[in-house]
Amino acid sequence: MSGAAVGLALAGSLADPFAARGSVPAGDDPFSLGVASGDPLPDAVVIWTRLAPRPLEPFGGMERKKFPVTWIVAEDEGFRRPVARGTALAYPEHAHAVHVDVTGLRPAREYFYRFAAGPHLSPVGRTKTAPAPLSALSAFAFAFASCQNYPSGFYTAYRHMADEDLDVVVHLGDYIYEGGAQGSLGRGHLPAREVFSLDDYRIRTAQHKSDPDLQRVHARHPWIVTWDDHEVDNNYADEVPGGNDQTSDEFLVRRANAYRAYWEHMPLRRALMPTGPDMPLYRRLTFGDLVELNVLDTRQYRSDQDLSRRSDPSRSITGDEQERWLLDGLAASRATWNVLAQQVFFCQRDLQAGSGERWNVDAWDGYVASRDRITSGLVERAVANPIVLTGDVHQNYAADIKSNFDDPDSATIGSEFVGTSISSGGDGSPTSPAGLAQLEENPHLKYYNRQRGYVRCRLTPGQWRADYRIVPYVTREGAPIHTDASFVVEAGRPGLQPA
Repeated sequence: MSGAAVGLALAGSLADPFAARGSVPAGDDPFSLGVASGDPLPDAVVIWTRLAPRPLEPFGGMERKKFPVTWIVAEDEGFRRPVARGTALAYPEHAHAVHVDVTGLRPAREYFYRFAAGPHLSPVGRTKTAPAPLSALSAFAFAFASCQNYPSGFYTAYRHMADEDLDVVVHLGDYIYEGGAQGSLGRGHLPAREVFSLDDYRIRTAQHKSDPDLQRVHARHPWIVTWDDHEVDNNYADEVPGGNDQTSDEFLVRRANAYRAYWEHMPLRRALMPTGPDMPLYRRLTFGDLVELNVLDTRQYRSDQDLSRRSDPSRSITGDEQERWLLDGLAASRATWNVLAQQVFFCQRDLQAGSGERWNVDAWDGYVASRDRITSGLVERAVANPIVLTGDVHQNYAADIKSNFDDPDSATIGSEFVGTSISSGGDGSPTSPAGLAQLEENPHLKYYNRQRGYVRCRLTPGQWRADYRIVPYVTREGAPIHTDASFVVEAGRPGLQPA
């Protein structure tokens, strides 16, 4: 099916209770939230936009009608060599978001795209398809990021990420924050309260997406996204809210609202659209013979946090079905690098210096048996070069994954790269006494930093290189960026080495 046909099929398959079509008038720009692309395949990529001339109002300032949106994909930025075009309908029940799954594209190719509605043209987006399956790939580059609390700081790191030469961007969660914090930078949350309703989540997500640096990096690179907790409620677990006084039924309504607003604003395929409080987000993307990316969801299916049962084998952070899917996929992989792109700290991290122990039970340390099943599965299946990518903690770490974290001399079976936040936590500092104590207490942790930024990864068949890219401040604009530390992993030789 051609790209144009896919766009029309997508539009025609949606429920259509609104009979009238609207015509986007001249005036306010309906493309105020920019454009994005995501989940690249060898022959397809999703392109996204949302009609929202006044994005911080319910329905984005649009009439409650469906609106036609035309789109075009070309090989050049001037659109002189188009390869696909079509018309999709922006439906009010999806906040006038448009998700077009453009197919019939060529592998490992750069493309440009844009949308039009009435007299308005969107910004131009650049995207790239994945290489052909199992094709010999000599290099691959991506960056990963997480935790972009809007009131806490400016998204300057994204301005620098947009200028990087990348194949994809991976976002590991906390794309929005659900609380009512206002901060002191003139970037206070809207609505100015904790969000619960669908309208509230739409406005909150639109506010985050209104940031020009975030829009710039979305328009420059295709994204692969997953969520953590703040897209819904801090530290929630499956159907259990994260500490407020909601009942389970009330929380499921809230979760349904949050999931719907998330899908509406992300470059995700229609197959991932939520049904009520459920959304099938975990998935696998492969890039030639070089890397396979297992994108996990450690929120929707996890057991509730419980320190007294952290080693209980009946508990899981992924749920049984996702765990089987992950291990079966890793066993079948033929990629050089096998990646778990996920949310919370995977390696053991004892937070208590000296005698005694203190664990973050919201991380994999709260689900020890679940982690053991993954680590033993990596060994038993002889998975090549496993790498875990992590966000959540607003700090940078690099770590060796051990077969037994309590025995520093046990075998190293993989590596974990933990990326700091884009803005959450404010400016931060290069280090802290608590961080230095963690390195001493946990010898498999090799690096610590608590400034803001992202991690850039460059892969070849022989080596994985991770560069920790740091901005010195986020509480004012214009920060420069530098690489604070770099580590490499040699293929076939588990363990971190300083670059």
